[in-house]
Amino acid sequence: MKLSRMNTIFIVLFLLLSITLVAEVRLPRVFSSHMVLQQDRDIPVWGWAEPGEQVTVKLFDQKKSTTADEEGTWRVTLSKMEAGGPYQMIVEDSSVVLFDDVLIGEVWICSGQSNMEWPLSMVNNADEEMAAADYPNMRLFQVSNRIGGKPETDLPSGAWAVCTPETAPEFSAVGYFFGRDLLKTQNVPVGLISSNWGGTDIETWISQEAIQTHLDFEAPDEAMGKMSMQEIMEKADEEYEAWLVSIRENDLGMKEGSPIWADPDLDASEWPIMSLPSLWEGSGLPGLDGVVWFRKTFDLTDPEAKSDLHLSLGPIDDSDETFVNGKKVGEMWDQYNVPRKYTVPSDVLQSGTNTLAVRVEDYTGGGGLWGKPEQLFIQTMTEERTLVGDWQYQVGSGSESRRPRQPGPNSYPSLLFNGMINPLIPYAMQGVIWYQGENNAGRAYQYRDLHPLMIKDWRNRWDDDFPFLLVQLANYMAAQDAPAESDWAELREAQLMTLSEKKTGMAVTIDVGEAQDIHPRNKQDVGHRLALAARKIAYGEDIVHSGPIYDSMKKKKDHIQLKFKHAGSGLEVKDRYGYLKGFAIAGLDSVFHWAKAEIDGKDKVKVWNPKIEKPIAVRYGWAANPDDVNLYNKEGLPASPFRTDDWPGVTQKAK
Repeated sequence: MKLSRMNTIFIVLFLLLSITLVAEVRLPRVFSSHMVLQQDRDIPVWGWAEPGEQVTVKLFDQKKSTTADEEGTWRVTLSKMEAGGPYQMIVEDSSVVLFDDVLIGEVWICSGQSNMEWPLSMVNNADEEMAAADYPNMRLFQVSNRIGGKPETDLPSGAWAVCTPETAPEFSAVGYFFGRDLLKTQNVPVGLISSNWGGTDIETWISQEAIQTHLDFEAPDEAMGKMSMQEIMEKADEEYEAWLVSIRENDLGMKEGSPIWADPDLDASEWPIMSLPSLWEGSGLPGLDGVVWFRKTFDLTDPEAKSDLHLSLGPIDDSDETFVNGKKVGEMWDQYNVPRKYTVPSDVLQSGTNTLAVRVEDYTGGGGLWGKPEQLFIQTMTEERTLVGDWQYQVGSGSESRRPRQPGPNSYPSLLFNGMINPLIPYAMQGVIWYQGENNAGRAYQYRDLHPLMIKDWRNRWDDDFPFLLVQLANYMAAQDAPAESDWAELREAQLMTLSEKKTGMAVTIDVGEAQDIHPRNKQDVGHRLALAARKIAYGEDIVHSGPIYDSMKKKKDHIQLKFKHAGSGLEVKDRYGYLKGFAIAGLDSVFHWAKAEIDGKDKVKVWNPKIEKPIAVRYGWAANPDDVNLYNKEGLPASPFRTDDWPGVTQKAK
């Protein structure tokens, strides 16, 4: 068959293009313009190219070359550099990749579960903090959530961003405040890599090779090795998409794409009532995944109806479409922790009664408008009016159809290490900050092994004994009236024990928690205390970086004397009445009672109870929420909860 000249030209161009695409050098996504590379350490640079292709990397006055191996992988190591920039990095084979605005400075990985994931947009004084987040020499990299059945070599997305009021709001708040302190104290560029996933167990962050060395995880690890995670995920995705289509097609509040339950003329008088804000699974709809509609009316004067109105609904789990008088005024999809703030144009409003309708889709757990009461309001031209209280609601669909279970980050060990940590290795960095543990509180004794195991695992993978700084769990849940056992206290103890590992530090947060919210909004103190630990452990500054840590005890005739490390310039009572709280003491019967306590010198505390003649053990802050603890050093850092006994705990046998 003869080919036309045009066809011949097309084929030649196609082949040339194909060759170019195959040969193009490629780097992991953690390399991009605006990145920060670690100062004073060798800098690995790696990627992929055509097998046998020579690859050259140029940065400032350095030029290193290598050849891609038979699998197309390559790696060079640039020599140590001092802080500075901006530079260009050029990577080339037969093609060229150019990265602009590259800085040399300090790189930290920020990892853990939801309290590390918690964004700047949802902290105390969020508006002021976001507006002030203008730091050109601080750079942010967000790792997208991803599980992996095997160690992945790259991320599906991601790029470095300069820290600005536009890029910072959805970044890790703890990471941001930590980085901001380092930026100011170290006076070098700072790069933060945020790799975290809310509600995750520590074992999912540990490599398969490491976790299989722990007896409790031999069986699930073996099961994971026999399965094809890719096949399971693909099947689960198909089932989930089918379920998602079904809850939308069967939504009684929609008819042929029209939101009939948003109609202000709809008679919803028989709809049940739910008090908002709240999660619907705890307010009458247990176990429901699907669609629920919420309705509420509000009145406007004639002048108010002629101006735009601002609507604040707080965070919604997971997706919403919001209507006023039947007109859609806003929507957000699959963003459970992002506050909804919508502007309602005046041409939608009317004088008198207005109808607000919110269609909510929930895909797993919780569901609904769940923020703080102060986040639920309308702002007219003259005043703010709360929307807290009774709302009408009706289930649109989902009551008979739970969401199909998909493999999640906790389905098997190592899934997040594979998907969210391994792709970062061996990117040069200074250290890790870690905020996790809530999910493992019921297995706190096991955490004593798992936490050091993870630290050693990551250090082995990077071939670097980098500093590892952790956040001890904050106070949470209702305070207790009498001394009692506590899994959260045992988890804090396990975290405290982790400090026996070299180059580790801990930020104590027992004073920043909230009884009714597992996500305290005060992330400023958390980041600051982590930065103090970094300044001491990573940068060698001569500063007080920790609150008091229990060291030893002496049993006296009628009291116990405790000695503390990290007392700084002296112990201090943070209380206007000047006496210590949060101590409990036990006698020979091993039963704890609240105790009296007083500071006894620079680094000692005396503890007693007049009714206990021969005390043998002391506990401090031993509860999920010891809300009255008040022992600090004079540098303003709180003492870590502790116990002097080693009696069996409530999680000792939990696996």
